[in-house]
Amino acid sequence: MATLTSLAAQPPRIAEARRLVVKIGSALLVEGSSAAREAGGLRAEWLHSLARDVAALAARGTQVILVSSGSIALGRGLLHLPQGVLPLEQNQAAAAVGQIRLARAYEEALAPHGITAAQVLMTLEDTADRRRYLNARATLETLLSLGTVPIVNENDTVATDEIRFGDNDRLAAQIAVTVGADQLVLLSDVDGLYTANPQTDPTARHLPLVPEITPEIEAMAGDPVSGLSKGGMKTKLMAARVAVAGGCAMAIATGQVPRPLKAIEDGARVTWFAAQDDPQAARKRWIAAMKPRGSLTVDAGAAQALARGKSLLPAGVTAVSGRFGRGEPVTVHAPDGTTIAKGLTRYTADEARQLLGHRSDEIETILGYPGRAALIHRDDMVV
Repeated sequence: MATLTSLAAQPPRIAEARRLVVKIGSALLVEGSSAAREAGGLRAEWLHSLARDVAALAARGTQVILVSSGSIALGRGLLHLPQGVLPLEQNQAAAAVGQIRLARAYEEALAPHGITAAQVLMTLEDTADRRRYLNARATLETLLSLGTVPIVNENDTVATDEIRFGDNDRLAAQIAVTVGADQLVLLSDVDGLYTANPQTDPTARHLPLVPEITPEIEAMAGDPVSGLSKGGMKTKLMAARVAVAGGCAMAIATGQVPRPLKAIEDGARVTWFAAQDDPQAARKRWIAAMKPRGSLTVDAGAAQALARGKSLLPAGVTAVSGRFGRGEPVTVHAPDGTTIAKGLTRYTADEARQLLGHRSDEIETILGYPGRAALIHRDDMVV
């Protein structure tokens, strides 16, 4: 029982988050009654209270990404589709209608606070394929740097079973790892993990902090309690595994109160899963463990720039070896052949050969299309 009793460590505080990902479940966004759902029953008042929390965090310098369920639940109500399991094509039709409604709702909730909302639709393939993963990461990083709040949802209008996450708990965890978030909060209809199902077992105990996800912890997972929610505690624990391995602490918290993030700050009951490392170190280890597909040789000036933590620009590259695609790992060699770095390249081997020795402002002229300034960005490199 060591996992349950070793709770001396202090749980994270949202107020200290540098980058926070928040997942919002369908049951929080869409009214529960069938009549309300048929009327397209978005819980606008609750959403506006969440926007106040996001604005308060942003004012303190925290970058926030929202991973939102609700598009299918909203769309099926607006299309008057029956409750229960729908065929794939009806689910996708509902998502197509619901995504517009959902995006507009977030825009209207955040705009009064001077915050621009951005919609990002993703599938499992976008994080499984390295090239698309890097592109998704760069897009989200750019949106955050421009002060927006990205609203991420699974692209249910095109996703099939083979390319689905299937629930937004795991999508949120993958997004958190992708962008190097230090905290992830799953807002749901439960206030955390219990030793047993508290609805059926009066002896069930709430766990405020889980230092490690053990088989004992996994055995405590139950089934979904909401008719709108796809994910139960099992999917939340799967999400926690992904998040903490990527250096991101994760919380399971109830969202069934106004201003749910402020409630967590004020001491509401939640379960925190402790991160196993910091996000940047976890990402660097992941890159370092990859098998390189090729190599780049750089001049002395570029080698010195890399040692100072700079990105690798095409101008500093003197030779390209191997066959590799965008997003694949390559080693970087100094002029004497010493390996000095490993990273994920933003260009193919053929493109890199065309660009070597050239300035970044020449990329579009050489390739015929605008590209990224760095051949390997410093965030995608281990020196």
